[in-house]
Amino acid sequence: MDKKIVILGTGGTIAGTGAAGGHAYVAAQLGVEALVQAVPGLQQAAGMALQAEQLAQLDSKDMDHATWVRLARRCAALLADDQVAGIVVTHGTDTLEESAWLLHELLPADKPVVLTCAMRPATALLADGPQNLLDAVLLAAHPQARGVLVCALGTVHGAREVSKLHPQRLDAFASLDSGPLGWVEAGQLRWAHGVPPAAGTPRHGALLQARAFGQTPWPRVEIALSHAGCDGALLDWMVAGGVRGIVVAATGNGTLHQALRPALLRAVDAGVRVRIAARCPLGRMAATAGQPWRDAEGLSPVKARISLMLELMEEA
Repeated sequence: MDKKIVILGTGGTIAGTGAAGGHAYVAAQLGVEALVQAVPGLQQAAGMALQAEQLAQLDSKDMDHATWVRLARRCAALLADDQVAGIVVTHGTDTLEESAWLLHELLPADKPVVLTCAMRPATALLADGPQNLLDAVLLAAHPQARGVLVCALGTVHGAREVSKLHPQRLDAFASLDSGPLGWVEAGQLRWAHGVPPAAGTPRHGALLQARAFGQTPWPRVEIALSHAGCDGALLDWMVAGGVRGIVVAATGNGTLHQALRPALLRAVDAGVRVRIAARCPLGRMAATAGQPWRDAEGLSPVKARISLMLELMEEA
């Protein structure tokens, strides 16, 4: 049976256009077929057939739940196809880490799903998208690749640790504590610490089969920031507005401003689920104990929000 790599386009800067050499551009203008055709030898590098599909066309700052549902369900269907060896998703950089974590939580990990992107539009004099797409296809076709991965500027990241850390540089992404999983160098994949283990069973994979998934509004989960001079008014407003969950981006080792704790206790009494994440981009805070809320298990605030939304959906 002939194998293939499927490339799903969702828009982003990698599909953006503007004046040649200029900094101003509009994201999500080119279709995925145009991106594929712009990379000579892409199919040869894959070593198998390529199939391109336009799943969405948006600037990833505007990513929404409906697009997430379509993306997750299409990936799940493709992964169940014996002909599909792997999937590449072209995505904008702004919310790429969120989409990667969502797919990690929902999809089986026996085949690779590689998200890639660009910091420069396709019309830039030195566009980074074509090389990133080539590297992502090489990674998706690699027999040792599995699970949800991010590939940008020749670096391979895992979905849990990857974050966008710079607004403009080409090397905008990093996995700070753990480091990258590997690199694509001269057309070859080099793992950093041997072949990564399989990611295991997704915590919320059953949601993909649930009829209500994508047909009802996602539970509203918001992120609040603990900062100097804050108070609990914003949390009370969230609760009054019907929020189902709150992730607090806490200071230091999960510490909270003294004005937030009473408001969080009121939120818990109102049935709101609370998670405590860290503002700090490095390290992992100690586990929360003896409190009416849990810590985020080392996830960043935006990823903790996704996990909490999925948790609430499973319990509904």
